[in-house]
Amino acid sequence: MTDRNFTSEHEQFRDTYRRFLQGEVLPHRKAWREAGIVPRDMFQRMGAQGYLLIWADEAFGGVGLSDFRYQQIMIEEDAVHGEIGFYHVLHSRLVAPYLKHFGSPEQHARFLPGCVAGKTILAIAMTEANAGSDLAAIRTVAERQDGGWRLSGAKTFISNGINADVVVVAAKTSRDNPRQVGLFLVERGMPGFDRGRPLKKMGLHAQDTAELFFNEVFIPDANVLGDPAKGFHYLMQGLAEERLIGATQYLANAQRAFDVTRDYVVQRQVFGKPLSEQQNTRFKLASLRTELDIAQVYVDHCVAAHNEGRLTADTAAKAKLYTSELEGRALDECVQLHGGAGYMTEYEVCWRYTDARVSRIYAGSSEIMREIIARSIFAR
Repeated sequence: MTDRNFTSEHEQFRDTYRRFLQGEVLPHRKAWREAGIVPRDMFQRMGAQGYLLIWADEAFGGVGLSDFRYQQIMIEEDAVHGEIGFYHVLHSRLVAPYLKHFGSPEQHARFLPGCVAGKTILAIAMTEANAGSDLAAIRTVAERQDGGWRLSGAKTFISNGINADVVVVAAKTSRDNPRQVGLFLVERGMPGFDRGRPLKKMGLHAQDTAELFFNEVFIPDANVLGDPAKGFHYLMQGLAEERLIGATQYLANAQRAFDVTRDYVVQRQVFGKPLSEQQNTRFKLASLRTELDIAQVYVDHCVAAHNEGRLTADTAAKAKLYTSELEGRALDECVQLHGGAGYMTEYEVCWRYTDARVSRIYAGSSEIMREIIARSIFAR
């Protein structure tokens, strides 16, 4: 689609970022996937170009671009010319904003410059073995002590878990109230903080996902984010943007799969003529083209609403639900249209298919999204 909500400045930014990806990321994508991790220095390269925490004030080394469309462009270009498993967006837009909104001036000065420069890599740890979308079920606890807290528990499926220098950890601060949660800044090297092995996954092979363990880790008061009783509320505030980020990525991945499949069916010969001349192929792609375009209009609408401070939880849930399920349908159709080639990892559509499967699970499963939407329907 060409009729979108971008200015000439946005398109100039897109061209510049695309060239960066083509030079610094795309040539290494296969190696990173094989290694199961993106090298730490890639965060510093991103930071040197001003691509991390682009919303941050100049006082912390940022460029002060609060317009979400710039991040949308980066996510879209990552899907084509970058590596989806390089979770710099999680670092910049999912974790760092907790520091911005709930951190003290001292925490801002201590952490944000390193985050902007890519020298301090961020992760967030909410999920546990028996607590995914149900945050009230977490068992990790923080108990008050003089000058700080003692943190005990374990987290799993933590993105950036190996690379992270600072992890925002959600822990219960009351054994009686399951919704009394605090957010604690756990730094690399703190005694009692250990990482498990990198977890092997179906897709997103370049993403360093890990288990984290906290054995009586002492967290000084200087490393508590905001009110240690209001962490649940803080986390809820970030979910709408998290789901918008996801929707942007899912749609971009589906669009890329469509593009490579279109090219494939044009050159693939079946019964003496291009596969693109078969009615089934044409109708399948026509349906996908329609769904992708309609979804793009809605996602762009959500971005505009987010920029204006109007993006609601249920609206973001609709975007996340629809785009993640559309991505799944699109990738399945694209693999089918590739035939046997679509099952081979040397073809791009194959690994995009496995990357896409988690989209309907993380950042709130499709079932949770439907529940959020349903509540908005029946709210009085």
